[in-house]
Amino acid sequence: MNITNSERAAILVQALPYIKRYAGETVVVKYGGNAMLNDELKSAVMSDIVLMQLVGINVVVVHGGGPEISGMLKKIGKESKFVGGMRYTDQETMDIVQQVLAGKVNKDLVQLLETAGAKAVGLCGLDGSLLKADQLEEDLGLVGEIREVNAEIIHNATKNGYVPVVSTVAAGYHGEVYNINADVAASRIAAELGAMKLILMTDVRGLLRDRDDESTIIPVVNVSDVNRLKKEGVISGCMIPKVDCCVDAVRRGVGRTHIIDGRIPHSILVELFTDEGIGTMFYYQQRDAAPKTRSLVCRLGRVRTVPTGDLPPAPSGSPLPWHRERTRRAARPLLLPFT
Repeated sequence: MNITNSERAAILVQALPYIKRYAGETVVVKYGGNAMLNDELKSAVMSDIVLMQLVGINVVVVHGGGPEISGMLKKIGKESKFVGGMRYTDQETMDIVQQVLAGKVNKDLVQLLETAGAKAVGLCGLDGSLLKADQLEEDLGLVGEIREVNAEIIHNATKNGYVPVVSTVAAGYHGEVYNINADVAASRIAAELGAMKLILMTDVRGLLRDRDDESTIIPVVNVSDVNRLKKEGVISGCMIPKVDCCVDAVRRGVGRTHIIDGRIPHSILVELFTDEGIGTMFYYQQRDAAPKTRSLVCRLGRVRTVPTGDLPPAPSGSPLPWHRERTRRAARPLLLPFT
């Protein structure tokens, strides 16, 4: 795709207020789906994370590895078994899960990030008692439910300039090791860190009103509307646990959560540093709290009224440049600041 120099400049100018906004903040990225399997997408994700770190964002990567686990089980002649969409984990399977997640997958990601220019360190939930868990359900075997998140080891890593890469096995209270759903782990870690954002990378565009029509994506969801959307059948199937993780993170204090399409190269950067963003954003706003609003006048003379509660202060002498945060996407993106 050929773009002009003025278009390049506009992209950089549009990103500037977001870079200022997120500098020093924590963003947790749950890395999974096709973006972990396709080499081109994998390279794009690594470069996105490096750029985020270079502009001052404390990036924490939490990863799964379902296909790799299934592949290793197949190699040893053991069939993968799922109960209600979750992997049944007996002791033999747990040994493979720990070997694959905390070993090969985790260290491969650390090496990729280091090669791309980041300082990265591999962790699992056993390190420093990062994740403590009990058994979730007996029928699932050694699948755990997180009880504690001890984030000191992550704070120490980010404070010293490292990107923590966390695999989701957890320590039990009596010597057990548990398999933890990566979306759930990312949600709980983001909450414990007081993250500004949690980003779940998936193989779907976001939350769709019609699952067969990607143009029906719902760009913004107040978590108060989630139960209604479930009753309407909009949130169903495999999207239910992902949305529940987003809702739980927001209710625990994470600023915004996002479900984005990891099949799109550089989708993380599009989400963070553009007015339009990508995927579906979840936020919380009380219904009885009428937000203060501010009118933004775009280049074409249209007026758009947005809540200002999340907006950083406008630089002195300039129009409010930006911030979607993101009751924003009801309309096409505005290329702000205005020129």
